Amino acid sequence: MRTLRRLTSNRSAQAGSLIVGALILIAIFADVIAPYEYDQQIRQPGLRRRSPPCIHLFGCDLERPQLLMGLDSNFRDLFSRVVHGSRLSLQIGFLTTGAAILIGTLLGSVAGYAGGWIDNIIMRLMDVLMAFPSLLLAIAIVSVLGPGLVNTLLAVAIVSIPVYARVVRSSVLSIKEMEFILASRALGASSARILFVRILPNALTPVIVVGTLGIATAILDAAGLSFLGLGAQPPTPEWGLMLGEERNSVFNAPHLVFFPGIAIVLTVLGFNLLGDGLRDALDPRRKA
Repeated sequence: MRTLRRLTSNRSAQAGSLIVGALILIAIFADVIAPYEYDQQIRQPGLRRRSPPCIHLFGCDLERPQLLMGLDSNFRDLFSRVVHGSRLSLQIGFLTTGAAILIGTLLGSVAGYAGGWIDNIIMRLMDVLMAFPSLLLAIAIVSVLGPGLVNTLLAVAIVSIPVYARVVRSSVLSIKEMEFILASRALGASSARILFVRILPNALTPVIVVGTLGIATAILDAAGLSFLGLGAQPPTPEWGLMLGEERNSVFNAPHLVFFPGIAIVLTVLGFNLLGDGLRDALDPRRKA
């Protein structure tokens, strides 16, 4: 309860929760919020490619359809695509981070508890993965596997595994020498029970914080791959893909890059603020 009170009273956590909560609601009700399908073309008299936003409340021609964010180069409603893109971005963030946490936690816990040559093999493999910049390694993986959203998810998850493996290993190394673990070992508890029942539940606190921050990184990496044409493929409503498709229109139709860019910035900012708030709330020094 104290942790929850510290979290709810933290300014960063409040702002992050507000942004992330709004994003989740938009993703859940995307079909209701979006006036058009994300791939639906709107061809009506007076409309042209890359038409600017048209809001009736602010004096826009009532004979034209209301376009909150304008049209893209394929006569599609940008607002509908950005709204549907929130659902895709959340799926990317949660799926890749969840898979990376699952595999990284397993590898890190085994390495930290077993030690010896097992620890050396696992950690040297993690060191090799961490020796490359994450985005460059993801680009290399997608280049080998081929462009596509599924391969993008796989690549982003792979490059994220070492972070969680090292965090869990560090926690396991400190917890396994504590007195309650020594007592469990003296009472005859098996190694598997000690690791998965006694150690891991006490080692997951830093993983929660890193995982929250990792969701933002995963969304940003996936957007970068899509921007380069290696991630999601048209007509998928992915924010990075929208930026890549309209990057040459930044001067004559800036709304086409402004709105997807703002969506990425707000999403990453929300998860980063929430992660900072969780870190402060779960910090044992603050508990004292």
